[in-house]
Amino acid sequence: MTKHCFPTVRPLAAALVLLLALPLGTAQAQLTRPSGAPRLVMPAAPAVATQRQADFIVVVVNSEPITNSEVRAKLMRAEQQLQQQGIALPPRSELVPQLIERMVSDKAQLQAAKESGLKIDDNAVETGIQTVARQNQIAVEELRRRLKADGIDYEQFRSDIRDELLISRLRQREVDSRVAVSEQEIDAYLREQTGQAGTASASPAALNLAEILVTVPENATPEQTAALEAKAREVLERARGGADFAALATEFSAAASRSNGGQMGLRSADRYPPLFVEATQSVRAGGLAGPVRSGAGFHILKVIEKRQGGLPDAVVAQTHARHILLRLTPQLTEAAAIEKLAGFKKRIMAGQADFAALARENSQDASSKEGGDLGWVPAGAFVPEFEKVMNALAPNQISEPLVSRFGVHLVQVLERRETAVSPRDQREMVRGVLREKKQAEAYARWIEDIRGRAYVEFREPPQ
Repeated sequence: MTKHCFPTVRPLAAALVLLLALPLGTAQAQLTRPSGAPRLVMPAAPAVATQRQADFIVVVVNSEPITNSEVRAKLMRAEQQLQQQGIALPPRSELVPQLIERMVSDKAQLQAAKESGLKIDDNAVETGIQTVARQNQIAVEELRRRLKADGIDYEQFRSDIRDELLISRLRQREVDSRVAVSEQEIDAYLREQTGQAGTASASPAALNLAEILVTVPENATPEQTAALEAKAREVLERARGGADFAALATEFSAAASRSNGGQMGLRSADRYPPLFVEATQSVRAGGLAGPVRSGAGFHILKVIEKRQGGLPDAVVAQTHARHILLRLTPQLTEAAAIEKLAGFKKRIMAGQADFAALARENSQDASSKEGGDLGWVPAGAFVPEFEKVMNALAPNQISEPLVSRFGVHLVQVLERRETAVSPRDQREMVRGVLREKKQAEAYARWIEDIRGRAYVEFREPPQ
């Protein structure tokens, strides 16, 4: 297993809601109405909503309908997801037309995927469902229970997973695999960014922020708002006084990121709310900002990493670790894998077994040949659930068994260091930045083309 064995992938479901509210086409930065497409205007809701006894068609896409019940279900999930992420809900008069346009675009993409002959078998769907469960650190049965509690039909959930996989496979074939980055493009990017480096007003191209969200109810009184702001300032002062930010996030934050110590992950600055980018503009890595007021409440922000001008840092922290991976199968349940790895740890700690030898005999990935050695890796090389545990380990310490989307792991950190980024590695990192940007642009153009060629007939406004 190489150091890229756990690439950060686009999740199939939101961490808390367990289902993407808008499951397809997540690469689109925002929803826009293609030129020439009819604008759907939502009428103002009456004082007493009139319920229709029968379902009805809202829009037809290439002869396939989107019904009122489908729109209502998607709307419910979208609002759940926004609330769980601590984002203020926009008015339905704005959200619903955007949601319908996304559903139209998704329907057109699915039709294109099916016309191309792509299929997703049941085994792939089951693997996808298991991945969702592992990402949320729960068993599949618990996932089903939570879906039912949230009013989400399990068969519809399976269908959404299948559609997500189908679109992902089509995107890989039609878009991602055709994008290349030339050496000349890398040279031009480096020249441009080097010229911007050191400019005080330059905006960061990539950020990793952690947040603590103290929510403010929608109808809060001025007194309640003031009390919640005072609470946020108290938490900020504790963080400034040296308290562990991740522990504070776990204790006080209402945001979905609390399960990851508040960290929202390294991403381009334009994928963060402008409010967050502005608040941390002059804050160095490790610094704090806030409380920042949004529609959701008061945010306390910590800058974990900042890449000015998009260039990788001159010096990066690296971790040298090894692991034993057991993949889950019908024959090896999660509980059995955890028990087996716990036994391995007990034997290693007692001096009765060698970590590398156990990895060579048992680990189910390419690193087994190297005794589970993952090599030196920078931050962000592994998926968050793996990296969070790894980062908390001291050198030579062995973790408890941890569950990731790939299976169950036993991890040991061997050593840590700070090292300069070589010119070659810097170019490869820039290549990745440019490839991701070009893929996103190509995907947006492809979606627009698919949507533009679809016959769309808007019928009745949803209710």
